[in-house]
Amino acid sequence: MTSGKPNILWICTDQQRYDTLGCYGNEWVNTPHIDSLARTGVQFDHAYCQSPVCTPSRSSFMTGRYPRTTRCRANGQNIPADEKLISRLLADEGYTCGLSGKLHLSACHPSVNSATERRIDDGFHQFFWSHHPMSEWPTNEYTQWLKQKGKTFQAPHIEGSKHVQTGPDAEDHQTTWCAEKAVQFIETNADYDKPWFFICNMFDPHHPFDPPKAYLDKYLARLDEIPLPKYKEGELEGKPLYQRIDHEGAYGMKGHLPFSEMDNNDHRLLKAAYWAMVDLIDEQVGRMLEALKQSGQLDNTIVVFMSDHGELLGDHGMYLKGPHFYECSVRVPLIVSWPGYIQGGRRNKQLVELVDLAPTLLDAAGIKVYEGMQGKSLWPYLSANIDTLHREDIYCESNDANFKHNQRSAWATMLRTATHKLVVYHGDSLGELYDLEDDPDEFNNLWHDPAYIAVKLELMNRLCDRMAFTVDPLPPRVAPW
Repeated sequence: MTSGKPNILWICTDQQRYDTLGCYGNEWVNTPHIDSLARTGVQFDHAYCQSPVCTPSRSSFMTGRYPRTTRCRANGQNIPADEKLISRLLADEGYTCGLSGKLHLSACHPSVNSATERRIDDGFHQFFWSHHPMSEWPTNEYTQWLKQKGKTFQAPHIEGSKHVQTGPDAEDHQTTWCAEKAVQFIETNADYDKPWFFICNMFDPHHPFDPPKAYLDKYLARLDEIPLPKYKEGELEGKPLYQRIDHEGAYGMKGHLPFSEMDNNDHRLLKAAYWAMVDLIDEQVGRMLEALKQSGQLDNTIVVFMSDHGELLGDHGMYLKGPHFYECSVRVPLIVSWPGYIQGGRRNKQLVELVDLAPTLLDAAGIKVYEGMQGKSLWPYLSANIDTLHREDIYCESNDANFKHNQRSAWATMLRTATHKLVVYHGDSLGELYDLEDDPDEFNNLWHDPAYIAVKLELMNRLCDRMAFTVDPLPPRVAPW
């Protein structure tokens, strides 16, 4: 490549919590390729999404703007046509842009999208779309790929559990298909001088938890040793009502997993299946990295590995996701590598938001950051090991996320500092306050504790500031008055 601009391989998983990789301290999973990427690149230990559900989070990090700014605040909404995606901005600067797997910047439900996902002017020249493995759309390219092989998607439940499924064998899995399309793109573009951008959006480890049986069997052999979820009986009594409703499974969501109806075997099986899916992800990341190496592009390619949000996985008596802001829900893995340009190492104190990724990539490519972006470029912290803090706090929101009580949706906002976390449920007089130094597992809600009144007031003021400063910077000012 002679353009002077780096290629960009962005690997985005779905619903993967931060503690699911060996490099983040998980001794159960088998993730040598991602662990190696972390050793050669930069691993951020405290990276956070801007919403704990898919569409608002994805709209945020693909634009570098907050959910309330993009106006895409909940699943089922369509991203407005005037939003500028990082792929569009890179395409305008001469990049060849491609995608495989999920996008989910617009409503993805057969009732409104009978053929495919609605798209805006997103800049993708190649668009290998598969929202999820099930064949609800004729344009699901993963389904077409299976059909070419004479197969269809099947995910039967394993014996003894109604909650865990086994998916296709690894060679037929959607995660494998996503990586295969990325590999083809990488290998083909090695023959051209134009820089490229490819985002590989795997659906895993999103529910339903359906790893290949061979990957799950490794964990089943030690099932009784798998740790149970972090949950204390009765801990939800002092927490917002939405969590107690979720614990009982009363929301009635499709695929919802009611913690209260499960036994220890169920909990361990679900965790085993989730980890097994992560193992398959790592294997496919290895394929993509090997394609970069064999095609001679590894040294001129920025590789990003991250996820759109986390997964409760039984912690605090809940599964999946919702208007909940525990670390397992909003903290995600984030690894960035570019040999020779990024000074590798672990950034264990830096607070990072996923909204920061789009301006970071533009900065690294020497492209002017779009004036509508609100994220803060991480490039100074990638190109040098800077001690100053990137952010003083983290901002995250959940607005009308289909979780209702008495016909009222949960509207909630989180602010996290290095030492404390505040969550406000607007209009409900409900909230959470955690001392993360004394209670890192977030068991004890201090919202009503008089000893924390001063801390609560300070965090409320900071949250008010963050909400004010997430107002859209557009349209730009063009004159003094």
